[in-house]
Amino acid sequence: MMCDMCALERHLAEGAPRWCDPGGQGRIEPGEVRPVNTIDGVQVECFPDLYAALAPNPPDQVITL
Repeated sequence: MMCDMCALERHLAEGAPRWCDPGGQGRIEPGEVRPVNTIDGVQVECFPDLYAALAPNPPDQVITL
């Protein structure tokens, strides 16, 4: 998984940030963002999406680079 804002800034994704508009205001519906020039299976999301997906069985820790 790649962070949407980081991936967009580094040109590893195209589209719009998932949970804020380009002006930094929050969204009600997620923006569409997709990876470009990456390996198959990479997803571009936002950390709240990750935490929601992990909520039923939370990990001991989340490591980010």
